[in-house]
Amino acid sequence: MTKKTRWIASTKDAAETCTQKMPWERGLRRQAFIASRRAVAALAQSPQRTMRPAA
Repeated sequence: MTKKTRWIASTKDAAETCTQKMPWERGLRRQAFIASRRAVAALAQSPQRTMRPAA
């Protein structure tokens, strides 16, 4: 039983020191980046300078 306990402890330690971003952590940041690119493209294609015209 000591091998299993030692293995679990070392696995937990390795997981805590891991700095690699997991795919589910990158998802929101990537979606925000894509949305900002699409917003810039939409502004460039619109005939007005801004999407909200002046009142």
